[in-house]
Amino acid sequence: MVKYISILFFFMATSSNAQNISTFFSKTDAFLKKNVSNGKVDYQSIKSDPGSLNDILEIASKIDLSKENATNSKAFWINAYNLSLIKGVVTKYPVKAPTDIAGLFDKTTYTIAEKKYTLNDIENKMLREKYNDARVHFVLVCGAIGCPPIINVAYLPETLDAQLNKQTKIALNNPNFIKVNSGSKKVALSQIFEWYKNDFISKGKNEIDFINQYREDKIDATFKTSYYPYDWTLNKK
Repeated sequence: MVKYISILFFFMATSSNAQNISTFFSKTDAFLKKNVSNGKVDYQSIKSDPGSLNDILEIASKIDLSKENATNSKAFWINAYNLSLIKGVVTKYPVKAPTDIAGLFDKTTYTIAEKKYTLNDIENKMLREKYNDARVHFVLVCGAIGCPPIINVAYLPETLDAQLNKQTKIALNNPNFIKVNSGSKKVALSQIFEWYKNDFISKGKNEIDFINQYREDKIDATFKTSYYPYDWTLNKK
């Protein structure tokens, strides 16, 4: 009898967790559709009515990722990062830049998946270290104009790979993000490529090799690369 009761509780817990993560994704999608447009976030509206954001983060705090597969977890962490960043900005809003908020990335913690994490923890430990996928740099949005733009839908497990490819292609084909000067044979890259250089190079390949995987107009491999200053202006609507 005890054995059957244990099995029953296991299935109940598993079902509850599945429901929670499904709710997390659906509520995140609705929140972003309402508060994000053209890569900008309506921080003022969220600050005036933070209930839906707080509700989503409360759900996120109780999810047990040990019961989820890698794709579910990866999609979860990408959304959790972007939502936590918005929460961090809204808490101190109005500000001109996310860098105006002391400790936003490395000190402020959020309870996510039953533990406390900083934004840097989520980016570096839960995503970069676990998945070794450089495309995440084009979906994690640090709240600044210099970041690849935030989209107004959630990243979902069933569409995640396609979404990662799409956002990477959008960023790497954007002339304001990858600044090619064919005349001088130079290309200026976002500082993302400088800060996370090792994520974009492997097995003898360099940043241009990585970029060309996603570009329609390929960059000549002989072009000299440099990094332009990051624009930390807040991505407010």
